[in-house]
Amino acid sequence: MNVKVQKTTLATIKPFRSLFLQEINVQIRYNACHERGWSDSYQLSIDQQMVGYGSVKGQEISDRDTVFEFYVLPAFRRYTTPLFEELLKVSKATYLECQSNDAHWSSLVYEFSQNINADTILFEDQCVTDWVMPDVQFRPRRDDEPHIEGAGAYVLERAGRIVATGGIMLHYNIPFADLFMEVDKDCRENGLGSYLLQELKRECYQQGRVPAARCSIANKASKATLLKAGFKVAGFMLLGTVKG
Repeated sequence: MNVKVQKTTLATIKPFRSLFLQEINVQIRYNACHERGWSDSYQLSIDQQMVGYGSVKGQEISDRDTVFEFYVLPAFRRYTTPLFEELLKVSKATYLECQSNDAHWSSLVYEFSQNINADTILFEDQCVTDWVMPDVQFRPRRDDEPHIEGAGAYVLERAGRIVATGGIMLHYNIPFADLFMEVDKDCRENGLGSYLLQELKRECYQQGRVPAARCSIANKASKATLLKAGFKVAGFMLLGTVKG
């Protein structure tokens, strides 16, 4: 058996990435790294037959020190270990990063890395909520309204004042989209965030997308808001350093 790993183009790995996305069927946090040119692609071969791919990005955008995707066709997964060891050798990566809801890849992160930690919680939609706020209007932000950097395309308005803003990010793998929101500091802890997320979820489905979200593992308020809006914890972002 001849195992070979070599750098290749994004176009070469795309068919295998399509299989990966179909198999995992969850939102991929770093999906946009490929199209934005923030990663290097590697072809995994056995006896000159391509059987998978690996992708390496950086903890900083310009670097290439972190394996963040690794996929092998199911029929060849008994060769996962030698393929992965060769990828580490060729890429010289020092970090491994994965989503814990990717069973195949996360098992390798646990096996081949140490000092593993999680800084981000991943959420997926679980149920429909029916929060009602008669005095609050959910609507798109108008072009003539001041645009604050980082603010979303939708707002909550109460008594003529915008009290919260949020949006839907579409640069993730189809059909998934990422929801985000921000509530004015003096209006928090009264349900506005969960109500805004509820309405953003409805808008997201209307656009033919499946809502997802994430927040810092230390942000207890955001976690509570997302759970109240009908999301559930789907996994965590794990980062470890390569052993040895």
